[in-house]
Amino acid sequence: MPLPRPRILLAALTLMCAGAAAASLMPSRANSHLGPLSPPLPNDIYVWQRAWTPALGQAMDQAAPDVAAWRVLASEVSAEGRVAPVLLNDARLEALRAHLAGRPVILVVRIDGRLSDTDPAPLVAAALAPLERWREAGVAVAGLEIDHDCPTSRLPFYARFLTDLRARLGGGGLDGTRLSITALPTWLPAPALADVVAVPDEVVLQVHAVAAPTDGLFNPAQAARWVAAYGQRFGTPFRVALPDYGARVSWNADDSLATVEGETPLLGGGAHAAELMARPADVATFLNDLRAKAPPNLKGIAWFRLPTAEDRRAWSLATWAAVARGQTPIGHIVARAEATATPGLSSLVLVNDGAADAEVPASLDLPAACPLGDGANGYARDPLAPQPRLVRLSPGLLPPGERRAVGWLRCPDSPSPLVIHVRP
Repeated sequence: MPLPRPRILLAALTLMCAGAAAASLMPSRANSHLGPLSPPLPNDIYVWQRAWTPALGQAMDQAAPDVAAWRVLASEVSAEGRVAPVLLNDARLEALRAHLAGRPVILVVRIDGRLSDTDPAPLVAAALAPLERWREAGVAVAGLEIDHDCPTSRLPFYARFLTDLRARLGGGGLDGTRLSITALPTWLPAPALADVVAVPDEVVLQVHAVAAPTDGLFNPAQAARWVAAYGQRFGTPFRVALPDYGARVSWNADDSLATVEGETPLLGGGAHAAELMARPADVATFLNDLRAKAPPNLKGIAWFRLPTAEDRRAWSLATWAAVARGQTPIGHIVARAEATATPGLSSLVLVNDGAADAEVPASLDLPAACPLGDGANGYARDPLAPQPRLVRLSPGLLPPGERRAVGWLRCPDSPSPLVIHVRP
């Protein structure tokens, strides 16, 4: 999983996966209904926040009943080999510990995929440092996960590093620490992958944000083929990493990738940008099909990432919990023209009266009798439309029960109520 999350990896390799096995996991729209198809798989979730806030603690408390284990970002190793610990401050660790709710903690060490070291020893030391530090602070750490999106050509080095790390975990008072890694689908055709997955106790197969940004964040059909291919080739325990977030991707004038903005706002950007979003209904349908026809060595789901009230690009916590439980909650957005204190002036408001996050509509058709009006908060007037219309500038989700003002109308002679037509 590369660079600070959410990560978008430009895949250079097109996978050829076994068709018959993959077909058994292909998503089916017939399964899009409320309620689980089969017993839910255990749900781990990534806590990827780099700073402690009260909103993070509140989210952990609310999510805990649906969480089997916390996978917490502990440190990051840059392309130059520099180590940046996360939540190192004693007070922050103490605050985090208060919200663990007795769930196992798996520390995640993120290693930049561009790292070109040939000696695994410094990486082994960097991986062990947070494990020792967190245990000194009183956190009962159950496992260590390595998140390293190395190029396929460097998988032999990765296997050597993991082998050395595994040996160190067996001594020095660290006995019993389970080792896991994240794995990219682009590694699947590589013979060297067998040496990599043979080392850890568990693999987390990432099926989101592994294609070109223009292809979106999550493709259920492709994800099903990857899961089937992994389950067919390897018998080792694995989990599937699923998304509950969005990202803003920007490109330079020459169409090269400029920035990927997730939970942390960025100051810069490219010449043009787009918002990508993993749709709850798509993920829920994929997950229900996966549960019904899971490979025998599939042990659970690892969600990226824990939603908080401060994370505007993640699903709401209620939507995540519903999908994690095996439901397919449905959002429903209506548009209303609400009168203001100024006669003839109305505010345009979107309201989600459904049970899940819903994607805001692509456009809003306004009454022909209201020639004056404009958009706001992600909407703008379409100057080319023959009738008054607001168009969405970028996709996004509206949580259940919430509302968003998206523009205004001036209709001095129009009868009430005004009717706004929503176009998905």
